[in-house]
Amino acid sequence: MNALEIKINFHQLIDQINNDQLLIKLYRIMEQASSTPDGQLWNRLSESEQIELLRIEGEVQSDQNLIPNQQMQTKHQKWL
Repeated sequence: MNALEIKINFHQLIDQINNDQLLIKLYRIMEQASSTPDGQLWNRLSESEQIELLRIEGEVQSDQNLIPNQQMQTKHQKWL
């Protein structure tokens, strides 16, 4: 993919996100990444590492991935 294709795909992806908190976090990440001088942690990551971190952040913020505390306690009762 060239830069133009990436930008178009990125805009389309953002347009599909309906989670305000996730959008704010992604915005902050992009804002920080674009204003951080070379040599900082984000810039030292490979493109695939950056994409993976953004994917993980999205999963963490999704309510779909939450497991109720009671369910976890029941599941792991033998270790509690």
